Amino acid sequence: MAQTRTTPEGITQQLAKALAHPLRVRILTSLNRGISSPNQLAQELDEPLGNVSYHVKTLLEYDCVELVKTEPRRGAVEHFYRATERAFFSDADWAKIPASARKGIDGVILEAIGQDATAAMIEGTIDSRTDTHISRTPLNLDEDGWKQITKLLAETLESAMKIGEESATRLADDGAQGISTSLSLLHFEVPAKEAK
Repeated sequence: MAQTRTTPEGITQQLAKALAHPLRVRILTSLNRGISSPNQLAQELDEPLGNVSYHVKTLLEYDCVELVKTEPRRGAVEHFYRATERAFFSDADWAKIPASARKGIDGVILEAIGQDATAAMIEGTIDSRTDTHISRTPLNLDEDGWKQITKLLAETLESAMKIGEESATRLADDGAQGISTSLSLLHFEVPAKEAK
């Protein structure tokens, strides 16, 4: 049976294609934080407007963003978008994506995480708060331990997204700016160390 956008498999493939370019991941990440125009995104991401506009259009074609309003600007019309899809795959969805595509998506996301961390280091925001959390914890797990941590991280992400939605509502009600943050969850198998 052919996969369409309306089937779960079609949606998974669609999101995988949408995330196949690093700039689209950055745009989608920004639009998950709030509504923006390609012009605003180009300034925020320090990218040429033409590139940003092209990739916003691609995300629109994949139904990952939607047009929410337009405003006249100096004889033109500025279009404002918001994200409709979060860059997230369930375990079942991830298993349906070919290994080569998973590797590409992982690389794009890791690159975005690195860019976020580098920018925060350069600007000094990474240590501007005393309650920032950065940790690295090597573990040696059995299969049950692996599954428990995977489940815990999925629950943590779900809770974090709910907190983000509640914060967005409060900020909108208060007309406040908010604190720009980046939450990155990583849990992956590392190469086994050779026995000495």
